[in-house]
Amino acid sequence: MGTTGIVCRPTAQRVRDTLERLGTERDVWVSTAHPEHGPHQVPLWFLWDGQAVWFCTGATSATVRNLRAEPRVRLALPDSYDVVLVEGEAQCFTDREAPEAGARAFAAKFGWDPRAEGSPFVYVRVVPRTVRAWRGEPELRGRVVMRDGAWRG
Repeated sequence: MGTTGIVCRPTAQRVRDTLERLGTERDVWVSTAHPEHGPHQVPLWFLWDGQAVWFCTGATSATVRNLRAEPRVRLALPDSYDVVLVEGEAQCFTDREAPEAGARAFAAKFGWDPRAEGSPFVYVRVVPRTVRAWRGEPELRGRVVMRDGAWRG
């Protein structure tokens, strides 16, 4: 894919665009790793609450097992042209322990409440520590739009 026509956005615009995508996108790729079993990646629905990313998955999934052993996680929005990568540490909540506001917001966004399922689920909250955003090679420089939990620009 060529980079013709890509205009390099200022950092403040990249932050605004990233926040908009976090608020409107449905899917995120979740990358975890287990110290003994290696990497694992899976697409999941997610919710951005303005401060953290929330997703939900089966309580016995490889994702949950990995996060309990190693809470560092990388999330990626599914667009190779308009890249957004989020890194942070995961906090896991059983479906019974999940904060009510987060669980309600997740159910409202997707029309599905994991707490009503017969099998147990885990809600995962990831507060970003680092966020990178870029569109093509011209934006690789300056792609870090959040560092140490603080938005830049």
